[in-house]
Amino acid sequence: MSISSAFAYEKKVGIFYDERFLLHDTGPNHPENPERLIPVIRDLKNNDHISSNTIWPNFEAATVEELNLVHTKEYIELVDRQISQINNSRAYLSTGDTPISKHTNLVAKLAVGAGLEAADQIMAGTISTAFALVRPPGHHATASMGMGFCVYNSVAVVARYLQKKYNLKRILIVDFDVHHGNGTQDIFYEDDSVFYFSVHQHPFYPRSGRPDEIGAGKGKGFTLNVDLPKASGNKALIQAFKSKLKPAMEQFKPEFVLVSAGFDAHEGDLLGQLDYTDEGYKEVAEILQEISDEYAKGRTLYMLEGGYVADNISRSVTQILDVLITSSQ
Repeated sequence: MSISSAFAYEKKVGIFYDERFLLHDTGPNHPENPERLIPVIRDLKNNDHISSNTIWPNFEAATVEELNLVHTKEYIELVDRQISQINNSRAYLSTGDTPISKHTNLVAKLAVGAGLEAADQIMAGTISTAFALVRPPGHHATASMGMGFCVYNSVAVVARYLQKKYNLKRILIVDFDVHHGNGTQDIFYEDDSVFYFSVHQHPFYPRSGRPDEIGAGKGKGFTLNVDLPKASGNKALIQAFKSKLKPAMEQFKPEFVLVSAGFDAHEGDLLGQLDYTDEGYKEVAEILQEISDEYAKGRTLYMLEGGYVADNISRSVTQILDVLITSSQ
């Protein structure tokens, strides 16, 4: 890339999306469906402010080698095998409650690939920050098991990729999905190079993420969970970020901020009941960007997790993108 072309993009925010994400068929009446994403993309492309300050780069599906940074070869082969046996029907992964169809393998690998390309472009300075609008979600997937609508843990693979390719020593993963990211926590539970912070509803699926889950071995103290009762609202969300995450980051000092961005804690969602609003997500984004600007040279990547009402996702993503755009100027 020439110096002039790099300069032209240096204040742009990347949006990573591929129409093939819509091919993952979860069946009638399933909350994690293509229709939850279609209006979001339409709204973003029709928003002049967003359009003039973003680019929409192309990307490829993650390779087996890249998936294997987190997932076992046996699990990757299981996914390949079970999905290859599907014709025009649908089924569920044998490891958990994850619907699959004939295109799911490609789509799940594309979701990871979106995160990898976004990470590369952020590290190269081609873009300032990014939002990957992917499906299926990933944060419930462990190294060897898919569950909770998730096949591959995109955020976890991106974290390991950043460590391997760019030798980053400290990565923060923030998860504000209404459900605890048990898969992400499990992958990094004994790791002191990745700090996992989650704010989620309790009691709720998958029943993990209690405050006493703080990591183990050399990873002890590098997992931080805040569980909230239903109807907690924005105030409790923001308090968790200000009183728990910010002090922890003064010690950890992350070099990259990854966000598992689920919007199923939004008021009126089909599954969650925490009653956050668009403004709550915007304030969270402002706090996260302050952390990223101070410690991580502003390097921030959001990846879509849950959220099952398209209008909620659209408005919240727009608010977050506005924060990212403002920070890049």
